[in-house]
Amino acid sequence: MSTDSNDDAVFKALANGLRRQMLDALKAAPQTTGMLCEQFPQLDRCTVMQHLKVLEDANLILVHREGRERWNHLNALPIQAIHDRWISQYAGHAMSVLTALHRGLESPPK
Repeated sequence: MSTDSNDDAVFKALANGLRRQMLDALKAAPQTTGMLCEQFPQLDRCTVMQHLKVLEDANLILVHREGRERWNHLNALPIQAIHDRWISQYAGHAMSVLTALHRGLESPPK
């Protein structure tokens, strides 16, 4: 898959608030699918698994199976790649604009 396709999958996965909440839940430690289902009682197991599939397809979670349990691990590398490619570059530009504006406001009028 190309980098653009990877980015699209990550953005699609992160566009949903429930999936972001699932990633937040996995920050502290890996969890089984059953544990995630308990944290999202408003969703049935099938819906939780559909969201996990989108996260897995975007490589945002890594899955390890132990017997009947499916352990979901956060993989933050795709988020870091999005940050490096998109956010950091635009944040640097925004800071330079804000710095120029600040300097302009501090300098005495001519």
